Amino acid sequence: MNLARNITAVIQAVVDGRADGTRDLLPLVYDELKQMAGAKLAHERGDHTLQPTALVHEAYIRLLGAADTSWENRAHFFGAAAEAMRRILVDHARGKQRLKRGGGDQQRIDLTSIDQVIAGQSKELLALDEALSAFAEVEPMKAELVKLKFFGGLSTHDAAEILGISSRTAERHWTFARAWLYREMSGEE
Repeated sequence: MNLARNITAVIQAVVDGRADGTRDLLPLVYDELKQMAGAKLAHERGDHTLQPTALVHEAYIRLLGAADTSWENRAHFFGAAAEAMRRILVDHARGKQRLKRGGGDQQRIDLTSIDQVIAGQSKELLALDEALSAFAEVEPMKAELVKLKFFGGLSTHDAAEILGISSRTAERHWTFARAWLYREMSGEE
């Protein structure tokens, strides 16, 4: 049985509530989750307090503790993992911005490209999260693509595979999403 099929079978065991699934899943997905976390944290500032291992463990705990663990397959699981990593990083940024830590002066930023977001900057990450939440209301699939690429560290090809669309469609969605998010974050009409 190949690895993707094996992961899907173990994910189904978790969904079915079988104890062996929870025990067997982490060793199968750990390397890929760590690669996702490493890709995301590579864009963070050097003194960031989260490390890839900690991000993977926190995301995994959140995934297994979630009320909805009805992942359909490997792709759905890794999409949920990218979302969990996004939430962790946003929560971390919010913690940095709390008044007791000297924050509270949030403002919109002007970016020349969404690709140039400095994810280690709490204000920018929070602005991106706010804009992405609004985008998900009107364009859920395109928002999911952003989550997979930006927060999950996946390539366009891998994200397209997870979403079940062609790489060319994913490129078009990515271009549209960047433009929409730029406009939203810059406050332009």
